Amino acid sequence: MEELNLANGPRYRVPFRRRREGKTNYHRRLKLIKSGKDRLVIRCSNKHCTAQVVKSLIEGDKILAQSHSQHLIKEYDWKFNTGNVPASYLTGYLCGLRAKNAGIDEAILDVGILVHNERVKSAFKGFLDSGIHVNHGENWFPESLEDRINGSHIEQFAEALSKDNPERYEVQFSKTLRNKGDPTKFTKNFNKVKKKMEKAV
Repeated sequence: MEELNLANGPRYRVPFRRRREGKTNYHRRLKLIKSGKDRLVIRCSNKHCTAQVVKSLIEGDKILAQSHSQHLIKEYDWKFNTGNVPASYLTGYLCGLRAKNAGIDEAILDVGILVHNERVKSAFKGFLDSGIHVNHGENWFPESLEDRINGSHIEQFAEALSKDNPERYEVQFSKTLRNKGDPTKFTKNFNKVKKKMEKAV
């Protein structure tokens, strides 16, 4: 007897493309939209981070404020990789400052299907630190996150590596060094970029 293939049965429905690709949880998205609040949408890839405040309208989503990790390099003289925790924090912080400047004081978090966990949470922490209210559980953030936000862990590693293994140091931080950045002064550049954002927005 031939087995029934449920994937080809009369009631089978092909999931939406973004659901198949693991990009959108439509059930969660519907709940967020029904809240009526502006959504803080945070997405991270291997190299970049994006933060947006989005208003859901019948005709489509409207972006009220946004930031991309590339903005750190192009507008604020960021010398380092954009795929790390400090860069994600600054991206979220910049989005928060821009949202605040646009008159937004509250949002609801939308992280989609959560990947790049620490960086997404770092960007969210940056957004919160800008002064905008978003409901969240205090235990949602890893305990180690606060110590990693300004990149002091990267700076300490760079200092140790430059002394113990200069050749590996040159390879490990080759891109930063080409951009005339100093990995042993990571926190100094972080604080400089953060202050520059506050003055510019």
